[in-house]
Amino acid sequence: MKKTLLTVLISSAFLLTACGGGGSGDESASGSGNGTGVDNGAGNGTGGEDNGGVIVQPEPSIPLNNIADPVVRTEAYTETNMTSVAGESLVMTYKMLGVNGQEVQATSLVITPKTAAPVEGWPIVVWAHGTTGVADQCAPSRSKLKVEIEGMITQLLSAGYVVVAPDYEGLGEPSGNEFHPFLNLKSEAYSITDAVVAARHYLGVKVSNQWMAVGHSQGGHAALGAAQYASRANLDYKGAVAVAPASNLQTIFNTGKQLVANLPLKDQVPTLASLNTYAALITAGMQGQSASPTYAQVFETNAATIAAQAETICSEPLGIDFNTKMATAANTSLSGYLTQSNFMQVPAISTFLNSTSQPLSVKVTTPVKIYQGGSDTTVPANATADLITNATKLGTTNIVLEYDLAWNHSTAYTSNIPNIIADVKSLMPIQ
Repeated sequence: MKKTLLTVLISSAFLLTACGGGGSGDESASGSGNGTGVDNGAGNGTGGEDNGGVIVQPEPSIPLNNIADPVVRTEAYTETNMTSVAGESLVMTYKMLGVNGQEVQATSLVITPKTAAPVEGWPIVVWAHGTTGVADQCAPSRSKLKVEIEGMITQLLSAGYVVVAPDYEGLGEPSGNEFHPFLNLKSEAYSITDAVVAARHYLGVKVSNQWMAVGHSQGGHAALGAAQYASRANLDYKGAVAVAPASNLQTIFNTGKQLVANLPLKDQVPTLASLNTYAALITAGMQGQSASPTYAQVFETNAATIAAQAETICSEPLGIDFNTKMATAANTSLSGYLTQSNFMQVPAISTFLNSTSQPLSVKVTTPVKIYQGGSDTTVPANATADLITNATKLGTTNIVLEYDLAWNHSTAYTSNIPNIIADVKSLMPIQ
């Protein structure tokens, strides 16, 4: 049962919440000019007022990328053998504007088609990856591509697109001193815009000035960030495709806890362990910033010890450790293994949840396509319903939604790869 109506998603999300279900991930305006994509003019509701229940933050001026010599170095990407479908497949170290306002180095995959570039050059599709962790070892460019992602990239290459896949700030960066600012919207967005600029600098006339972003989960969140900050690249930005995008994090935490509150302890563990994992990644990703919460502020004692591992291990083993230890504790009590009851009121966390991490917080005028599943328990449907409702109140009216009750967090992506390829071809046709 697939629908493209916002009202269906909103009503279904509320129904799912009421019934104890969960969320687990064509009409559009065309982008033009330099792909500014954000309307900061009068009347767009960006004056810091309460706009129908949505607190709207003024959007500061977005600095253009004027980084000199943005490419630090390139080296072959060999974790996945792309030689049969790619002309070049490399890891690019590039310069970007970091979360603390300073120039930092980051890494990205750059993969080109095997065929000759057209006269106007290949357009660029950014692939924004899902959650892997915050430590350098978790950078996707250091690992083999998942089969479904490799397949999607292969289709994009065959269609004539360059694929740029940033690791994001702090993941795989050369210094080893910076954690990835997990779900920091501007950091993700600048990781994308600055990777695109650097890739164009490296490839020269082989690429056009057209680009767009596609992402899943955290990557869907990042793709929406790219829509909001696209003007930084000063290129012809064409739109975003976001699958099960993270947003409204407070809603995600509250919904997850509410859905399992009346279950036996052992049945609560998978959901609570998952929420703990995301809270740990958020906390770890904020370390070293001007306002960094402590693990003790966010977690009870035993959970804090597990959570601190987020600085050194990736999200999958971290989640397994939470799940294993909480499952044992559930034989008696989960006390000590949960988040603090007031952790979302910790000032640094509150600001992060309600502002720093929230996508589509200003009016966006370029196309946005969202895929959301009704069986998604990672990004529940009501969080995405709230995202679209709030964005619409701010004047973003060009969101196209594809919703299916049966999709979970994974199948919202894997079931729609052919549709995503079609979206790319529609929004950014090869010239």
